[in-house]
Amino acid sequence: MAANRRPTLADVAREVGVSAKTVSRVLNEDGPVSAQTREQVLAAVAELGFQPNLMARNMRVGGPDTTVGLVVPDLGNPFFGAVARGIEDSVRERGLTLLMGSSADDPDRERALTAKFLARRVSVLIVVPSVGADHSHLRAQRTAGLPVVFLDRPGVGLTTDSIVSSNRAGAQDGVAHLIAHGHRRLGFVGDLPAKLYTRRERLAGYRAALREAGLPHDPALVADAHDQRGAEAATAQLLALPDPPTALFAGNNIMALGIVAELARGKRKEVAVVAFDDVALAEALEPALTVVAQNPEEIGRTAATTALARLDGDRSRARTLTVPTRLIVRGSGEQPAPTS
Repeated sequence: MAANRRPTLADVAREVGVSAKTVSRVLNEDGPVSAQTREQVLAAVAELGFQPNLMARNMRVGGPDTTVGLVVPDLGNPFFGAVARGIEDSVRERGLTLLMGSSADDPDRERALTAKFLARRVSVLIVVPSVGADHSHLRAQRTAGLPVVFLDRPGVGLTTDSIVSSNRAGAQDGVAHLIAHGHRRLGFVGDLPAKLYTRRERLAGYRAALREAGLPHDPALVADAHDQRGAEAATAQLLALPDPPTALFAGNNIMALGIVAELARGKRKEVAVVAFDDVALAEALEPALTVVAQNPEEIGRTAATTALARLDGDRSRARTLTVPTRLIVRGSGEQPAPTS
């Protein structure tokens, strides 16, 4: 065998002196093989470093692959990394391997990536839906029994399980916390696009907290951004208003980083901040960042256990499961409103 190519089934068969079919029977535990032949085949597999092509085998016999496909919008976002960790920890116990890809929040790219996962006959498909995506193309696979779970946001065009955070209630709690510390002018910096489910739900929570406190909703206090640099500019815009906000609510962790950077640049420690989503080194900031923390690993675990239950035959009605958030008080959200 050439040293620069991967060993094949035929190489294992030649090493042992049996047919390729016999090697296949041993590896797939499919058919009668003597104990001695089995030991010899497994020894040759180990010696040669042979890796079975599970995808080819499963396509040949019509069975599912031993993988879980996960589509996320951004591989670099720590939130989705933690979600993936929760999924992986859960499916590993079942002998499944997690495959992950990024849609870049683009519907066409999401569909192409989903098609690749379906082509390799994944056992489970978990998708963070892109804004504007239509998931009706997954109906046939869903009807045929493939567990499909939407994560972080509901999908469109397909009735299936969804796992989300308590976005509206969590945002309402965070804004109410600022109001409780005397703030009456509260800015909101949300991510784009404006139609994004999580952005809409968190803005609704912001408005609900204002309404509950009897405060007016001022559209001038709502700003949007797509990335950290945009969030910095949005923060500067809000603080430059004739009647600027004394507190800011960040719609996600990226917006929070932009807010914190702009406040630090202007040495504006008096502006109170609460962020939706925790951020790395939040406790090291001055003041430390108060957040409405999601539980991304629990979101991942819930998605995985829901999908595995479907894989095991659960045919109950599709449902939306909500993972609670919690307010973590650290200092930035407790800055009191100016007295004059």
